Amino acid sequence: MTLSPLTRRRLAIFRANKRGYWSLVLFSVIFLVTLFAELIANDRPILVRYDGAFYLPIFHDYTDTTFGGDLGITADFADKEIVRQIDAKGWALWPPIPYNYFNAVRDLGMTAPTPPTARNLLGTDDQARDVVARLIYGLRISILFGLILTVFSSLVGIAAGAVQGYFGGLVDLLFQRFLELWSSLPQLYILILMASIVAPTFFSLLAIMLLFSWTALVGLVRAEFLRARNFDYVRAARALGARDLTIMIRHVLPNAMVSTLTYMPFVAAGSVTVLTALDFLGFGLPAGSPSLGELLLQGKNNLQAPWLALTGFFVVAIMLTLLIFIGEAVRDAFDPRKTLA
Repeated sequence: MTLSPLTRRRLAIFRANKRGYWSLVLFSVIFLVTLFAELIANDRPILVRYDGAFYLPIFHDYTDTTFGGDLGITADFADKEIVRQIDAKGWALWPPIPYNYFNAVRDLGMTAPTPPTARNLLGTDDQARDVVARLIYGLRISILFGLILTVFSSLVGIAAGAVQGYFGGLVDLLFQRFLELWSSLPQLYILILMASIVAPTFFSLLAIMLLFSWTALVGLVRAEFLRARNFDYVRAARALGARDLTIMIRHVLPNAMVSTLTYMPFVAAGSVTVLTALDFLGFGLPAGSPSLGELLLQGKNNLQAPWLALTGFFVVAIMLTLLIFIGEAVRDAFDPRKTLA
């Protein structure tokens, strides 16, 4: 696929912004690592060879009797007897971090939360769960939530702004009054009310937040469509009998997307923090779910364990900083006044 000269110029300007370019690389690496959280932090082996057969405990449940035990319950790989049986007749390939986000670490030797050690690099929380494991899983949920919310809210917001700006007149007037009313609704109170009615899950929270987050790009897209609706090429397309939808998508939307794309990384930065804020306030994911907000809340409730608050703070700060730097680089790339040094 051959890139246009304009696209090549934008990519060159983006790469020239070293801060934004390496922020994108680092953010992509972090996101990619969290996608394989089960292979990195898990209290089950990735692969087991026992008595000549291979097993995949991270994908399937096996009973205790499979590995020489006497009970018909699900095998507990934290049990030293199970580990001894596997080592006697085979081997096990363990993840780098042999802990999961929901199971407590055994044999800590002190009351949780425990400080960072060689065994638990960032310590444990007040329920004796490994902080690194919860951090990896929590990052995956927060990033996925933020990115999905950004994509869907942008699609709705762009469509709404396009209709409002292209048709103008009464459509624009009524839509503006609706936006003023909708934006004035107390979002936090509505979230509290919805959380008391509907059990909070990843997708229910996503749907609720989508009700309010789609307005972020409406004004920007509306202004671009209002500016371009009377351009000569739009009038020519209309005179040739092109449908309104065709004109909006083919002729006006590409120009409007230039300014929209420069704003989207900043929308993503706000979206990533939404779930963190909800979990910190207690209206987020169900109890026990890995979350950056829940880690910050534990830091607030356990001031004697500063590693919890510091870990949550620095992770959130780094994630937002990376997204802001990426947004600045994208903004420079789409700025027609920006030139390569």
